[in-house]
Amino acid sequence: MTLFLDRDGVINQRRINDCVKTPDEFVFEDGALEAIAKLSKCFERIIVVTNQQGIGRKLMSEKTLHEIHEHMKNQVEQADGRIDAIYFCPDLSDSKSLYRKPNVGMGLLAKRQFPKIRFKRSIMVGDSISDMEFGKKLGMKTVFISNDKSLVSSHAKLINQNFNSLLEYAKTC
Repeated sequence: MTLFLDRDGVINQRRINDCVKTPDEFVFEDGALEAIAKLSKCFERIIVVTNQQGIGRKLMSEKTLHEIHEHMKNQVEQADGRIDAIYFCPDLSDSKSLYRKPNVGMGLLAKRQFPKIRFKRSIMVGDSISDMEFGKKLGMKTVFISNDKSLVSSHAKLINQNFNSLLEYAKTC
C-alpha cells in the first residue's frame, strides 16, 4: 500500500497567509515525526504531494524548496521514518496546471516512478478539501486532518476518515 501525504498542515505547521520559505521556517506539527516513523512500518511507500506556489510567486527558489525537503527528510530519517518521494507543483492556484492539486498530475508522476502503486489500495492524507478531491479523483481512500467538524460534514462524500492530527491517524495503523 502507498500513503500519500500533503505537507503543509499535515507534516509541518502551516504558515497563515505565508509559506515556508527556508529550512529554518519549517516546523514539524506536534507528533508528526513519531507519526511518520509509525506509518513507515505500515506502508510500502510514503509519498509527499504538495502545492508550492511560493515558487511561482517568487517568494523562494526551487533550490531552496529542495533544501527544505532535504531538511524534512533528514529529520524524518533521524526519527526512524522515511519518505520515499516528494512531488511538488510550483504553479499558481489560477494556473489550471495538471500537477496542482486537486488535479492528479503528481499522483500520475508517482505511479510512473513506482509502477506498483495501486491507487485503489492507497490513502491520501491531507488538511484541505483539494487534498481530498485529489485522492478521490485517483480512487484512493481519504483521511482528512482537521478538527473543523462543520467542514467535515459539508464534504462528507470526499472524506473517508477524519482525525485531528497525523499522529492520531498513525495510531490506527
